[in-house]
Amino acid sequence: MSGFDERKKGFEGKFAHDEQLKFKAEARRNKLLGLWAAELMGLSGDDAADYAKAVIKADFEEPGDEDVFRKVRQDFDEKGVDQSDHQLRRTMDELMQTAIDQIQNEA
Repeated sequence: MSGFDERKKGFEGKFAHDEQLKFKAEARRNKLLGLWAAELMGLSGDDAADYAKAVIKADFEEPGDEDVFRKVRQDFDEKGVDQSDHQLRRTMDELMQTAIDQIQNEA
């Protein structure tokens, strides 16, 4: 195998690893977001866990975070939870960093 082929294989491996970590971080963030939102909506126990799972599933509707944002935003509106779009997006960003930190500390 030539040096070029080895480098190419190395880059492909790193890309696959980074994508796997990104997927894990997004799923973890969505779980944390779902638990946070559930608490604001007055859910606890199994209801909160089920809601968090629903938020995770919402992320499979389309690429990006908008599907998750729309789900939580709609649920907040239906339940009368007073959170602005900015607050929700800021929390999503903060929880993404928390998820990344948690995953890095597991390794």
